[in-house]
Amino acid sequence: MYKKIYENIIDELVENGYIVIENALHKQLASELLDKAKQSDNFKKAGISASNEKHIDGRRRRDKILWLDEDNDCVSRYLAFANGLREYLNRSLYLGLSYYEAHFAVYQKGDFYEKHLDAFKNSKNRVVTTVYYLNDVWSEEDGGELLIYDKEGNFIKKVYPKANTLVVFMSEEFPHEVLPAGKERYSIAGWFRIDKR
Repeated sequence: MYKKIYENIIDELVENGYIVIENALHKQLASELLDKAKQSDNFKKAGISASNEKHIDGRRRRDKILWLDEDNDCVSRYLAFANGLREYLNRSLYLGLSYYEAHFAVYQKGDFYEKHLDAFKNSKNRVVTTVYYLNDVWSEEDGGELLIYDKEGNFIKKVYPKANTLVVFMSEEFPHEVLPAGKERYSIAGWFRIDKR
């Protein structure tokens, strides 16, 4: 079902280390996931951690998150796509990815996340990062863009958080940040990992 998009992702990861795909999956899936996220009141302030100790630092990030679990509905369909990609990455690139974890993220007006890497120093747990955007209406004036940099800190890509846009990149290679959102902004952030749950 997703073979073509999996192949496209593999090719671009090998060539450039990242890919941005608009109209990636099904717009209806993005819409259902947005509704699911909006219906939940279980979001928690996101923390920053390089170890088992998580701490909240509103000077560095202000989003709230809700970890994804199977629901026999839209979340399960999204996770099925991600797990299919994990298998494809392992077969094609021999990455040895053991599982995928992901959470909804909501940025309220003014929320941001400063420049960071998803893979912590001296840790090889997170190998490939995914971001999937859910907002159906988004304009340049709404802010909240994802900025991607190379290892030397040079800016390489700006991504607007429009529904059904998927970003995939190598976690250790691309520092990135989320600019302040001008309105409520929803996404799913996820990581393919090589450690055990």
